[in-house]
Amino acid sequence: MISFYLFWCLGYFLLHAWLAKKWPRKQAVDHLDSISEKVTLIIPFRNERRHIPILAEEIKKIAAQSVDVVLVDDHSEDQSLELLMIFLEGVAGIRFFKNPGQGKKAALSYGISQVTGGIILTSDADCMFPEKWAFKIAAPLSDPKVQLVAGPVLSTTSGNGFFQKFQQIEWFSILLMTQASFARKQPLMCSGANLAFRKSAFLEVGGYNGNEHVLSGDDEFLLKKIVQHYGSESCHYLPSKEVLVYTAAQSTWMDLLNQRIRWAGKWKAHPSFSHAFAAVFAFFVQLVWLESVYIFGQNWEVLGFLVLVWGIKVLSEMSSLGKVKASLGLRQGVGDFVLTSMVHPLYVIAVGLGALFLKVRWKGRTQEDSLI
Repeated sequence: MISFYLFWCLGYFLLHAWLAKKWPRKQAVDHLDSISEKVTLIIPFRNERRHIPILAEEIKKIAAQSVDVVLVDDHSEDQSLELLMIFLEGVAGIRFFKNPGQGKKAALSYGISQVTGGIILTSDADCMFPEKWAFKIAAPLSDPKVQLVAGPVLSTTSGNGFFQKFQQIEWFSILLMTQASFARKQPLMCSGANLAFRKSAFLEVGGYNGNEHVLSGDDEFLLKKIVQHYGSESCHYLPSKEVLVYTAAQSTWMDLLNQRIRWAGKWKAHPSFSHAFAAVFAFFVQLVWLESVYIFGQNWEVLGFLVLVWGIKVLSEMSSLGKVKASLGLRQGVGDFVLTSMVHPLYVIAVGLGALFLKVRWKGRTQEDSLI
């Protein structure tokens, strides 16, 4: 068993070294002061009352750049729409709609059907955007061969609490895996909180048709459809601080687990082998790490070997995720990485089991509700 873990640690270190090489230290993003095609930002929202003041300020910045903004209320029960209309009263270039269907995909589809612009941007109601974000994330679409552009998303942190730092470090791993998959010309994931695509491509691939029953995944399903129809070269990822969008961190561990279980549940709806393999592999890797604690933690004579194994784990993750952190100009202490590395296996196992056996609720809805 000691020999197995020696080879395991070597393989884990080499994997993270390979992932680190896929992430550029710095990536300059083209900045277009204007784009020949009309750009429209669509934000669906449901029960976002607490985020309305910040959202309104972010939308004002976007609208001031001559970018149309479409806001689609997905049956909010907390007066989100009314409050948003008050905050944005008199701001030009903004339109409000109520979702005639139900669910985020229906809200996005309806919003897209109401615009004439050729380029669609999507984001969420709890996000904040960098300067000139709209024109930077859409810049690659000046190439007619490009159909979709994805950018990085990161959770915010306030204060020095470990929980929020854990979320941000986990986001580093999501960004790293996203970049690696795009670099291999086999895109696996992206985030609808930071996405740009051609309306013509959306219509050509049938939008979200066939995926309406899945509670989440508007972003990844669309990415897969466009890759399948236009080829992997049609989709770009911009791993740059210049287009980094911040999303609100989850408030509690239960909220975080519920969100991640909802995300993880999408793998069953993907027909591709790569998604299923990635999900199973991630679960298996964490089981192996936890098994090492059980095997070596019971014998004082090999306890030092357990420390060595987990030390290699921590250093491997710090080397790759630290590169992401540095390129985005962020700071995370060594202690945060060490503690996250120790907690993460239990967290992944909990998410994996939850995706298999639990019924997910999101903003008051279950998977069955999304079919109504």
